[in-house]
Amino acid sequence: MSTAHDFDFFFGEWDVTHRRRLDFLDPESGWEEFGATSSCRPLFGGAANIDEMPVPARGWTGMTLRLFDPVTRLWSLNWSTDRTGRLFPPVHGRFAPDGRGEFVGADTHDGKDVRVRFTWSGISATTARWEQAFSVDGDVYEPDEDRTWLVNWSMDFTRRATGAAPRLP
Repeated sequence: MSTAHDFDFFFGEWDVTHRRRLDFLDPESGWEEFGATSSCRPLFGGAANIDEMPVPARGWTGMTLRLFDPVTRLWSLNWSTDRTGRLFPPVHGRFAPDGRGEFVGADTHDGKDVRVRFTWSGISATTARWEQAFSVDGDVYEPDEDRTWLVNWSMDFTRRATGAAPRLP
């Protein structure tokens, strides 16, 4: 069951390796790779957190605000960049007992409606992996079963040496 401390593993400082499709909707698109750093800190006693990710190689900084809803037991993940100054539509979800987190929502990309899925996996004291996938199958507000997903962005996180390891989910 999801808890208000599911993202405790992410608190601290990270080196990040990005791998991103050149065209998020084209499965034949090439990939680009670039590095970044990330720093995450808790809010509301851990029931929320915020990270900031400067990406100097691309000239932008991103941030994610994560909020835990104690009634639904779901997390909302809200992304923004300094290029827009606006929050993208949130994705909602939770971590499964196997430690894999899945978060989905509706958005648009280049004027096309898309279903968005964020996946967290490979979580350890020193590593984590985030992956984004889009689906353009049917109504973006319909359930996710039988959708075709195209992974278009991944980030591999490696903890910077700073002392004690955080609590894992």
